[in-house]
Amino acid sequence: MIHVAVLGYGTVGSGVVEVIETNKDMVNKKSGDELNVKYILDLRDFPGDPYEAKVVHDFNVIVNDPEVKIICETMGGVGAAYAFTKQALEAGKSVCTSNKELVAAHGPELLKLAKANNCNYLFEASVGGGIPIIRPLNYSLTAERIEAITGILNGTTNYILSKMENEGADFDSVLKKAQDKGYAERNPEADVEGHDACRKIAILSSLMLGKNVDSEKIYTEGITKITANDFTFAKKLGMSIKLLAMSKEVDENKAMAMVSPCLISADHPLKMVNGVFNAVFVRGNMLGDSMYYGKGAGKLPTASAVVSDVIDCARHLGKVIMCFWDAEEAQLVSIDETSRKFFVRLKNAGEDKAKELFGDIKPVRVEWIEDEFAFITPKLKEKDFAEKYACLSDYALGRIRVEE
Repeated sequence: MIHVAVLGYGTVGSGVVEVIETNKDMVNKKSGDELNVKYILDLRDFPGDPYEAKVVHDFNVIVNDPEVKIICETMGGVGAAYAFTKQALEAGKSVCTSNKELVAAHGPELLKLAKANNCNYLFEASVGGGIPIIRPLNYSLTAERIEAITGILNGTTNYILSKMENEGADFDSVLKKAQDKGYAERNPEADVEGHDACRKIAILSSLMLGKNVDSEKIYTEGITKITANDFTFAKKLGMSIKLLAMSKEVDENKAMAMVSPCLISADHPLKMVNGVFNAVFVRGNMLGDSMYYGKGAGKLPTASAVVSDVIDCARHLGKVIMCFWDAEEAQLVSIDETSRKFFVRLKNAGEDKAKELFGDIKPVRVEWIEDEFAFITPKLKEKDFAEKYACLSDYALGRIRVEE
């Protein structure tokens, strides 16, 4: 029997216990041994809960119990979760987590600590929730040189943008609906400002490069400035708007990483990813393109991914599962030096100035939107576009990057 402890009995933690218990026969068969949730750590008591007898309030009870071999960290944050994870790994106990904030901030350190103590630190659930993406990068695609990763990595923002597109609604009204349905937090900043997607692409970029990508150094832009009119013009152009997290190899030693709203064409593989669904689009130098799609959040999808890591740890007790993510800092190029097209919305009075700055543009108008037009620029370096766009400040209504 392999004893497991769960840290945090919230949404994901309770889901982990539910998945292990509901699928007990299959989980045990695939683990090669019987898994038993021995402890649940939480500050609260849960009277009437079927597992209330397993609840403890002192982490030392868990870390000092030699029977506990695997710990599921579903607390979130980088405070107690970081301290407890370090103690567990130092004690030779494998840790499985859904905590992208902790993985993004301390991944290389915790992987190194796990290796030194002959145990494992696994984090499948930290990026795609229920979507398998860490394991494919670590196992299935090991023969590939990954050239680019582009993802819709946040279900909240994807839900909001999908609703805005389908209903012609504005950002504020759709955000309120998302909060009422439980898809968005009361304080949605981490989602709508792109910070959640930034941490996730930092993790994927680090695995792509084998070096550490600091999430603090990734250019990040959220969706709060996207309007219903942006979608109307995008539709007229046969395009859609998605919040994309992107990482691309520039050469063997450099990469570009960013999070930003982008216009994408109707035939782009990520165009069909709507609602709370997420997807990760991976380009390898031999395989070419592949895509991983599913629910990127939610109690049971995320818990399922955590339990898949628990099974992996159970199969490899006393053995280290290889993960290529060194502490050496990856070199990121400034997005100022990258080139792309841009979608621009202006007041009608700015058309002559736009043509003077960008050349032979093709203005797009919508008859029921007065005093506005939109166009797509030629391909330009970010810094060159920024200079030209600044000259349109008297007429500018918004700009969005175009991802081809």
